[in-house]
Amino acid sequence: MFVYLLRATKVEHFVPRKKRIGDEEMREAKDVVRIVGMILLGVFVFAVGVPLVFALAGVTLGVIGFLIHVAVMLIKLAVVLAVGYLILVGIRALLR
Repeated sequence: MFVYLLRATKVEHFVPRKKRIGDEEMREAKDVVRIVGMILLGVFVFAVGVPLVFALAGVTLGVIGFLIHVAVMLIKLAVVLAVGYLILVGIRALLR
């Protein structure tokens, strides 16, 4: 079956494609593979590129490790203060 399309004075000739079984599924599979590839590329950039940028900027892992150590120490201090406060409140409740 042939379909003719008139545009201005030019005649274009189109042959309709037969719809094959599985065309749509293959197209969706290609889209999924493309998206997964983009995600893996992003993970690679974060795993390799970010430390390189930090190294170029002069931020070493020692500084980051020190900051994490300080944060852990502050959390430990907060837990000790909270436990001490609970003990004091408990003693005060017993003395009343």
